[in-house]
Amino acid sequence: MGHLQVILILTKYYHADMGKVLESSLWRSSDFGTSYTKLALQPGVTTVIDSFYICPTNKRKIMLVSSSLGDRDQSLFVSTDEGATFQKQLVPFSVETLIFHPQEEDKALAYTKESKLYVSSDLGKKWTLLQERVTKDHVFWAVSGVDADPDLVHMEVQDLGGGSRYVTCQIHNCSAKTLTAPFAGPIDHGSLTMQDDYIFFKATSANRTKYYVSFRRNDFVQMKLPKYALPKVRGVKGVFLANRKVDGKVVTLITYNKGRDWGHLRPPSEDMNGKPTNCKPPDCHLHLHLRWADNPYVSGTVHTKDNAPGLIMGAGNLGSQLVEYKEEMYITSDCGHTWRQVFEEEHHVLYLDHGGVIVAIKDTSIPLKILKFSVDEGLTWSTHNFTSTSVFVDGLLSEPGEETLVMTIFGHISFRSDWELVKVDFRPSFSRPCGEEDYSSWDLTDLQGDRCLMGQQRSFRKRKPASWCTKGRSFTSALRTHVCECRASDFLCDYGFERSPSSESDAGQCFANFWFNPLSPPDDCVLGQTYANSLGYRKVASSVCEGGVDLRQSPAQLQCPLMPPRGLQVSIRGEAVAVRPGEDVLFVVRQEKGDVLTTKYQVDLGDGFKAMYMNLTLTGEPIRHRYESPGIYRVSVRAENTAGHDEAVLFVQVNSPLQALYLQVVPVIGVNQEVNLTAVLLPPNPNLTVFYWWIGPSLQPLLSLDHWVTTRFVGAGDVRVTVQAACGSSVLQDSKVVRVLDQYQIVPLQFSKDLDAHNPNTPEWREDVGLVVTRLLSKETGIPEELLVTVVRPGLPTLADLHVLLPPPRPTRKRSLVSDKRLTAIRQVLSAQKISFLLRGGVRVLVAEREADTGAQRLGRSSGYWAVAVLFVIGLFVVGAFILYKFKRKRPGRTVYAQMRNEKEQEMTSPASRQSAVQGEGFVGDDLDSQTLGNHSGVVLSINSREMHSYLVS
Repeated sequence: MGHLQVILILTKYYHADMGKVLESSLWRSSDFGTSYTKLALQPGVTTVIDSFYICPTNKRKIMLVSSSLGDRDQSLFVSTDEGATFQKQLVPFSVETLIFHPQEEDKALAYTKESKLYVSSDLGKKWTLLQERVTKDHVFWAVSGVDADPDLVHMEVQDLGGGSRYVTCQIHNCSAKTLTAPFAGPIDHGSLTMQDDYIFFKATSANRTKYYVSFRRNDFVQMKLPKYALPKVRGVKGVFLANRKVDGKVVTLITYNKGRDWGHLRPPSEDMNGKPTNCKPPDCHLHLHLRWADNPYVSGTVHTKDNAPGLIMGAGNLGSQLVEYKEEMYITSDCGHTWRQVFEEEHHVLYLDHGGVIVAIKDTSIPLKILKFSVDEGLTWSTHNFTSTSVFVDGLLSEPGEETLVMTIFGHISFRSDWELVKVDFRPSFSRPCGEEDYSSWDLTDLQGDRCLMGQQRSFRKRKPASWCTKGRSFTSALRTHVCECRASDFLCDYGFERSPSSESDAGQCFANFWFNPLSPPDDCVLGQTYANSLGYRKVASSVCEGGVDLRQSPAQLQCPLMPPRGLQVSIRGEAVAVRPGEDVLFVVRQEKGDVLTTKYQVDLGDGFKAMYMNLTLTGEPIRHRYESPGIYRVSVRAENTAGHDEAVLFVQVNSPLQALYLQVVPVIGVNQEVNLTAVLLPPNPNLTVFYWWIGPSLQPLLSLDHWVTTRFVGAGDVRVTVQAACGSSVLQDSKVVRVLDQYQIVPLQFSKDLDAHNPNTPEWREDVGLVVTRLLSKETGIPEELLVTVVRPGLPTLADLHVLLPPPRPTRKRSLVSDKRLTAIRQVLSAQKISFLLRGGVRVLVAEREADTGAQRLGRSSGYWAVAVLFVIGLFVVGAFILYKFKRKRPGRTVYAQMRNEKEQEMTSPASRQSAVQGEGFVGDDLDSQTLGNHSGVVLSINSREMHSYLVS
């Protein structure tokens, strides 16, 4: 915030059944989190705060978007004093998001739920409609120094035909006549992106997707994308980490020159306990998981910061490949040149004071009370009890910026407890600011020790381990740079692939080391004879070298034999082979070896679409296609030139997502009697669905392509039957319990014909009717309801079977159905027409005994019978759906969301909702308690939960 002491926290109570937020509370701390006060925006009125936004150029100005429960109107609450006071302002539209102007503090854009865009120039007092049919999250203010007009707005809008366009307009003069279209054609929906000097979007036509870019608002040009996406490492320009699969093994590679050369991470010689690791290249290296956390308040598996260059912490393992479930922690302070092991398990990490203090808390599902911290870039670690009571840690915060030495840990003490925020202040440990004598310098080098990277030498400074001082807000890590003379490594072959001579003496040939350069093709002569007499060199765009060698003056001559295509592969972007009808499918064709310029690619997508392509694997552009009908399609690609050919095949499943599954099985069956288990599926998806059947406690399922199986139960008792239907990525499950008895009696039933006209022939309806008949018979005869089971058969006419079960045996009486007087009582009430029920509309249905089916056994051991009918589903039927959430920690549903003060809108969820939003009933309390935890202060935000009517757990 403005003076670095204010923290705002927004908490929300979401009601699962009503599907909306019922309460919210805004908490404000003016002493850096030591104490909090609940703000009352409208005393006596329940005000729901949807979100809040902070002006990036004046942190004292804040806008809250709120709504009251009693009406549909939204309000803005505006503060100009860091949230100490707010003024209410009504708005005539429903705000979805707000976007402050990046330079002018009183200007803001408001995007509505109706896809309209409004603008205000007086901090929300007055709003003007700017544009309609705008795409959410694809609206951008002008960039200072790039756009000539600071009041210009870039946006993606839909035209009347449903297509998307990229347009711009000025906020004080924006109409259909003044709209400017920097790109004439249509673009793909949701693809417009703007970042600093660049504007990106993609456009698809004739099943081909092209990517376009504009630099500093010049004309758009088509992009040439690399074949591998590389995650950046923050802090040092040009350094990237990437995971790549080689021969089925995932390995981690690092580059120091934007992907021109790659190498493995060097393993440490000793582990964290000082024991030899016995990990030596080339058979063993360090590999890291390159995952980013979904929760913005916990770190992912790689930890880097712009203000801590060279400092990288990662979770991974030593070995020949990356192992999925091994997440030891390693650290480097020289940008990946040397590594050390620091922990045996994964930890959440927070950098304070530009990496001067590293805080680590174990990533675990058990409550914690200690944290670990290092003040010497991970060389040594100390522990600190941040609380006297163990808490489930949900996230870490450093507010208001990463140069601070104050952090907040938030979580819960128990499953149903309040939020607990614990402030940890490291400032007392550092008594003075750092001076020049407290820093040492280090030079950036690659794995071979070369200091000239991308044409320059770069030096950085770091705090000496013995200096206990604070770097502060004004700290800069960059020390000096020095431009190098150009060398052969600053040039590459001039045909689009980053390949360079291995030394200055190799200026006559282009040499590729594929193992260390995954961006390059694996062959030395991939482009064949097309460029045999025109190959030259060009300077690497990222190199700033001057003087020295200039290979551009000596064009190379390279004769390559024409190579046949080899290693042809076709896949779907995202690796899925099951898609939905009408869904965009992006087919990607790759070729490992052989010529790509003179090769023709014949593509057959299996549904009648056939095409011939040139340069298909050179550009890396996907083929966009849609399948309209469910089915299995054979996709084939044939690559052919005069030297040979290769072919790749892919089978694609196109199916609609499963909507409902119902397990149909007789609830009562005799011992060792054959029984049919039938799965009723919607939609049917024939030939595309696999059924998994679990009978009893066995973990091994039966598999079938048919929707039914036949089985027998060899012993009496209750047996649970479960079926799963899997169609592509869509999986549904249903389960039933079958009573297996050695003796029982069946009384066949029939209904008056009026019932047939109201029979929808759905499983739910049959169950309801059976339950009604059972309860009526139990009431009239006095027979316990648990000893009667009425099963309504599928189809017409509507028939049913009443199963009469034996009562529990008594020592003084032998069980017998022959002498059972209950059957007489049942037949008497049926013949007396005492069993009837009303349908909607006043139609009364009479239940009577019917003549026994021919051949049906009526009495004796395993004497029950079941007539199996083929069920034809007429129209759609609805199956009650239960949502199953899987949590990292088994807890009842929590009800609270919180939103932390930051530049952008963020959300904080409870531990139970790390993977899914868990919803129940609860309320936000008004009390605020403080307690002292050691030398640090802890603040408990009371957000209590009432007794829930119901909640869902997996």
